[in-house]
Amino acid sequence: MINDGIININKEQNMTSHDVVGRVRKILNMKKVGHTGTLDPMATGVLPICIGRATRIIEYLDLDLKGYLCTMKLGVDTDTMDAWGNETARADEAAVNAVSEDDVMEAFMDFNGPVSQIPPAYSAIKVNGKRLYDYARSGEKVDVPSRDIYITNLDIEEMQLHKGYDTTITFYVECTKGTYIRSICHDAGELMGVHGMMTALERTDSGVFSVENAVTLDELAAMDEDELEEIIHPAYAPLIHFGEIEVNEYDAMRLVNGLPVWVSHCNMLRRPEYEMKSFLIDLREEYRRAYNVFGLMEEGRKFIGVVFTDETVENVMPIKIFYDGGQKD
Repeated sequence: MINDGIININKEQNMTSHDVVGRVRKILNMKKVGHTGTLDPMATGVLPICIGRATRIIEYLDLDLKGYLCTMKLGVDTDTMDAWGNETARADEAAVNAVSEDDVMEAFMDFNGPVSQIPPAYSAIKVNGKRLYDYARSGEKVDVPSRDIYITNLDIEEMQLHKGYDTTITFYVECTKGTYIRSICHDAGELMGVHGMMTALERTDSGVFSVENAVTLDELAAMDEDELEEIIHPAYAPLIHFGEIEVNEYDAMRLVNGLPVWVSHCNMLRRPEYEMKSFLIDLREEYRRAYNVFGLMEEGRKFIGVVFTDETVENVMPIKIFYDGGQKD
């Protein structure tokens, strides 16, 4: 059985991301399990779960774009910016009915490209070492700094207008990590002058993972070992923005033992995507020098791990090693 890799879970509603991790631990009887990014309890869709040593790549997924299909309702605001919170404001129903398609399109025009977004009060963001939802629940006020995000695409899928407090807008958005869709609903509602709250959210994509290829927890629990092997992705699968190199067995073992390898000994198959260009938001400089390294071993081509070149680009330095002598590609 594969003990390391990534499972693309289709999260059900009314489960926290931590709940999903717990279920996967129990199903697979494994302790080392982690998720790649929190999905709100009421949201559904893609939640990649890393198992075994694949949990070590979670920190490298900053470059993954996320896709969401969201439905919002006009006329009401809540403390959580969604339908699961307590109502804090309500617009006049006549004003809600007066919202036109042009009003909607104009409001959403602001959510394109770089955006400075203030996270919801009920969120897991930490301020001064404490999560925002803990401040909110205790009634404690705190200044919440804005965050730079980037929205690459936002399309209005459907508008059900002139229906009073049942007026809804459904939209698809593609964005960088850390974007709060609840905040988009809230802010768009304010721009239309009638408030707005999120009523449904599905994450359709997270990097290379899509909801079409995701499995539910019940489906996972019913799988035998052969079926599990088919749906577990290798640890390097989402690291598509890194470069790719091959080394011979001798140099592969140098890396495994924590030793550098001359760049001149490496077969550079692909350069890092952001080696010479900017990302949509701030980028860790090491990503410009990051590679997935594969060794041409006696038993075949094997994933060795993640390496960075040094600043002189003379050596590749082992950063995270995955090869254990018997792991499959």
